[in-house]
Amino acid sequence: MAEVLPHGILDICVVVGASHEKLKEICQAIPKDGIRSHCYLSPEIRSVHVPPFVSKEDSRFGNSDQSFTSISRRRSFKKKKELKHTNPAATNANAGHIESQSEEFSIPSNIDLQGLPQLCFPGELQIETEAKEDRYHFLVFTDVFGTRTYGVAVQFYRLIEEGNSFQHGQTNWNVHNQRMSTLYAPFSVCVISKFPYYTAFKDCLSSLMVHAKTCQELDFDHKVRQFAAKLALVPSPPSGTLHLVFNLNPLLIVLPSREDPNYPVADLDIHLPLLCFKPKCILQILTCILMEQRIVFLSADWALLTLVAECFILYLHPLQWQHTYVPILSKEMLDFLMAPTAFLMGCHIDYFKEVKSEIEDLILVNIDEGTITFSNLAATEPDIPEMPSQAAECFAQRIESLQLHYDLELSHLGSSSDISNLRMRRRNWQQNLNLTIQELFLVLVVNMFRDVSDYLNYEYRVFNSEEFLKTRTVSDQPFYKKVLETYIFHSFLKARLSRKMDAFSHMELRMCPESNRVKMRDNPRRPTMEQMVMRREYHFDHLVTKRFAASLPNLPVDIWQDFSAEHLSIRKNKSENAMKKSTKSVRTLKLPEFRSPLNYSSVIAWYTDFINLLSKAINTTGQECSSLLARYYYLRGLAYLMQEKYLEALSDFQNLYKTDLDIFPKELVKKVIGVLPPDQRSQAGQKPELKRLISIMLEKEQNVTASDEHVKKFELPKTHMHKEDFLKRIQESGIVKDVGTILRLFDALTIGHLKQIDPETFRVFYNFWKESEAEAHEVNLPLEVIEYLDKNESVFKLSSAVKTNYGVGKIALTQKRLFLLKEGRPGYVEISKFRDIMEVENVSVMFFPLRIPALKIKTALKEPFVGNLKTERDLWQLIVKEMWAGRTMADKHKDPQYIQEALTNVLLMDAVVGCTQSRAIYAASKLAYFDQMRNLVVPKTTLETLKHKINPSADQTSPQAVNVLLYAPGNPNYPEEGANANPKLWCALSEGKVVLIDAASWCIQQHCIQVGNSKLNCMLGVDTSQLWIGSQDSCIYIINTCSMSCNKQLTEHCTDVTDMVLEDQGSNLSQKCVYSCSLDGSVICWDVSTLQIKTNFQLSNCHTLTAIKLHNCMLWCCVGDALLEVKKTGQVFRTLILENPNGSRAFFSCFLVLPGKNQLVTGCADKGEVCFWDMENLSKPWQKIQLQDCSSINCMIIVKNQVWIGSKGLDKANGKIYVIDADKYYVEKELVAHVDMVRALCSAENKYVLSGAGREDGKVAIWKVD
Repeated sequence: MAEVLPHGILDICVVVGASHEKLKEICQAIPKDGIRSHCYLSPEIRSVHVPPFVSKEDSRFGNSDQSFTSISRRRSFKKKKELKHTNPAATNANAGHIESQSEEFSIPSNIDLQGLPQLCFPGELQIETEAKEDRYHFLVFTDVFGTRTYGVAVQFYRLIEEGNSFQHGQTNWNVHNQRMSTLYAPFSVCVISKFPYYTAFKDCLSSLMVHAKTCQELDFDHKVRQFAAKLALVPSPPSGTLHLVFNLNPLLIVLPSREDPNYPVADLDIHLPLLCFKPKCILQILTCILMEQRIVFLSADWALLTLVAECFILYLHPLQWQHTYVPILSKEMLDFLMAPTAFLMGCHIDYFKEVKSEIEDLILVNIDEGTITFSNLAATEPDIPEMPSQAAECFAQRIESLQLHYDLELSHLGSSSDISNLRMRRRNWQQNLNLTIQELFLVLVVNMFRDVSDYLNYEYRVFNSEEFLKTRTVSDQPFYKKVLETYIFHSFLKARLSRKMDAFSHMELRMCPESNRVKMRDNPRRPTMEQMVMRREYHFDHLVTKRFAASLPNLPVDIWQDFSAEHLSIRKNKSENAMKKSTKSVRTLKLPEFRSPLNYSSVIAWYTDFINLLSKAINTTGQECSSLLARYYYLRGLAYLMQEKYLEALSDFQNLYKTDLDIFPKELVKKVIGVLPPDQRSQAGQKPELKRLISIMLEKEQNVTASDEHVKKFELPKTHMHKEDFLKRIQESGIVKDVGTILRLFDALTIGHLKQIDPETFRVFYNFWKESEAEAHEVNLPLEVIEYLDKNESVFKLSSAVKTNYGVGKIALTQKRLFLLKEGRPGYVEISKFRDIMEVENVSVMFFPLRIPALKIKTALKEPFVGNLKTERDLWQLIVKEMWAGRTMADKHKDPQYIQEALTNVLLMDAVVGCTQSRAIYAASKLAYFDQMRNLVVPKTTLETLKHKINPSADQTSPQAVNVLLYAPGNPNYPEEGANANPKLWCALSEGKVVLIDAASWCIQQHCIQVGNSKLNCMLGVDTSQLWIGSQDSCIYIINTCSMSCNKQLTEHCTDVTDMVLEDQGSNLSQKCVYSCSLDGSVICWDVSTLQIKTNFQLSNCHTLTAIKLHNCMLWCCVGDALLEVKKTGQVFRTLILENPNGSRAFFSCFLVLPGKNQLVTGCADKGEVCFWDMENLSKPWQKIQLQDCSSINCMIIVKNQVWIGSKGLDKANGKIYVIDADKYYVEKELVAHVDMVRALCSAENKYVLSGAGREDGKVAIWKVD
């Protein structure tokens, strides 16, 4: 049972020094008239203290007064060097020596005791004639699996007294010197932990030294063991904003938590490197780390070696150093520097010349002088390119504003006589500075790698490194070429492909410009006008262009201004500083005072005090502070475990499971469940919540499958490909994601061949596509031309130089227009915007005696354009007609993605013609998708009501069904440290994906929040910070709308959660409750503040409970063939049924309650019939309305006095919306909404209605409400 018990912050405490025999020998050899100082000795382990220090057996056998026992709990370590570890009471006063004996110690598996003495004394261990000041340094141990353990060591001196050595009270050396010379022996105490609490452990050892240096020789070892036992009781705080404080007289020790669960603890002054190095030097060191060089830090201060190395490791988070990491090397360990692989090590500055002259290809970082040198016997420096210039300049500008000197912060403050107050003030300053520096370096990392996600294929886990490199500037390419091949970057890619929402992802979202969010992920990549200006340097008076900032000449604001949805916004978007970091208030919890002596009963009493303290904190903390409550539950659960109260611990972990999954100790809970005695397992089974938790843990353990973490690079195929293989290869290449487009491309490339594509054809096509892309990046338009184009407009194709009736030049195509780039003196002549084109036809121009093929484009605004395109004419006709059709479709359907898709088709046409030798134009015509749909008629009513369309599946390879929509109004008064105050649209897609859309600009804010892996059935906004989502997997997931993370779950339902409704009796959470229902007829009432069940009931003989509504303190439940009016106790009050003409019951799919009219509205699942019911008389409907061309009704909402109904048309690929006047009971409008059934409807503050469609369409439409 003890194997599952959690341990405190201490793993092991070791005392190191010269051996007892050596000290005795030195004292005996001192001449009477002289002093022998600077005597060098070999350090050895003097004593080892490993938890647990007390056990229940102590009290059983009457050892309650014995403070510590040596009970092995982990891997046994047999000492190869004889460790004398005897009790003082067992000392024989007449013995001249103690017989050697071997003893087993419980040593953590990744600690090598044999090498530890050298690390505790990395310099020399020598006898001194006077005591020296205590010195601290820090250690890092890494096992073969890369797991790190951390150590803090203090070196101190003690007087060697006559007839006594500092060794467990052993005396009687038989030294007969009448006048003993004063000698001091060095010793070290090293505290080792799995947590990097450098400052906290340094403070702990400082407190120990106050007592240990003044105590008697016989008491020292006892005090060290007592010190270690106290640390073994202290738990590590979970991630969040709760810090733990405990008293080790005379100091209060603070254990800081980490704000991000994926971020390491930063309990050190991470500004130290900024004091030692200039910004340029820091960037060089970071570059060397990213390129996985052989790096050696050097300093005269052993402490700085580890602290500075740890800071650089933190600076690159979430990128992680994957190789050998030994920040301190003793003199005996210098051979480690001969290792041929990448490493990060540190040694004393005294060895600088030796290392530089004898070992080649090292990066030598001199901390004391703030310099970088190279040890290369060939006299050639290694090729270390500079960091990307834009990221480096941004970093250099921001670092200048940092205030790194604490004394400057004190200039306006008065003096304080309270040391605790001074320490707290300094700690708070350091904490704020640490957060600022961490963000500064995170921004640096994001600036370096923010574009990586644009070159990832998530489905096939492919990173297109070649294309990524091509888009880097020439000066930055050497850096990326090296970094992209490292293990560090490979690990980073794994996290990106797994869509990990870590610090990098959150910062990337914060820094993402609004214009970039509008762009679709599968948009063909071409430089925009803005980028074109930024990469050039002009020195005109009217335009000043720097490398990283451009003032553009009269450019329109947005490329999509024709489809700008900002005028549809309920609340205008406010510009915010992306770099502004929210500062969360930090709370502290002071642990109980330690009892003395620390025996089994006092330890249990200490845990009882701790539990009482936490229980009081839980009872006095409001449910609005759910994050703080979760930390209290976590700590109390650990305390219960230490008292072996397993059911109480599981209850706390169950509360934690519902409150914050981020800190839920899943593995620990599994272990506890696995060792529960049968009687306690039976008791747990009688408690529904514990039974459910155990079931979930065991089920997840069975269903665990290894996640796919490989990363592939795109490679050209080597075998013939059928349709499925070709689809996969094209998606991997990043050319296009859409399945339908790829299938049309397959048909185009297989014209006249068997339905398979050979590797050579694919290679030629792929190379032509990439060459065209590269040529487009080389286009450099004159400033006089750029002035006429939108700043986000790009040139996608240029013709050869041709003669036209507008002059001689090249025809240029953008996503918005055609224009003539005149030759000779640069000039711009607009041919036409695509929406203004009236006709495109092939003509011939007489040039005696020849007829030259030409293209004629008619517009309503100017004379027709005629260009002598010769052999390019047929291709340009296809291209112009497709873009014209795409624009027409986009205007009709208010959907700018149609232009994107048309543009992709055009570029594919160009590539097909370029790689096809016969019937090229015919093959390219297979890709003219929109030209064939141009005459698709959109009804006038639909055209007038439809305002905009959004594609929430823009980041997916195929459209996803929009199962649920929820509009959240936002809060303009929301605190600055919280989420964005703009209104939001939440879209639940297939397989547990949730997409967040900013309703101020109607652009995607976050592409994928994963909520389980099953279909999501319902969403409910409980308040501004909570979104509840009911899933087909029987769970209710709770999303924190501030952090955009799902860290809470309610798991009491047993089948699909189908609907939820909020009962709001006030503004406080405690006045709110949520009713949720599941398919099996179960209804649960949840207390929103505590997430506890208030009431629950089961509808009898019910297997299809699909919806609930709350009206007049009664619940209305849709159970398929009936509506039930149910009391909150579960008693059925009334039943509503609708009989078909044949006597069978109609099935209801959805219903509404109209409170003002005391009416019900029902929709049928198997026919297009809407019924209005008077609640006073449920015998028959008050009014029936038959919807034309409707096969089933899927959803309905009430907006003002209108009922909006989403349906499936008689044609299975046709979704319609019907708008019914609720006063006059007739269909006002019939809207042709989507090409698939309408699955979801929601209202945006009664101004707009939003509809979501099935997977054949996958779009969200925005409709104006009259």
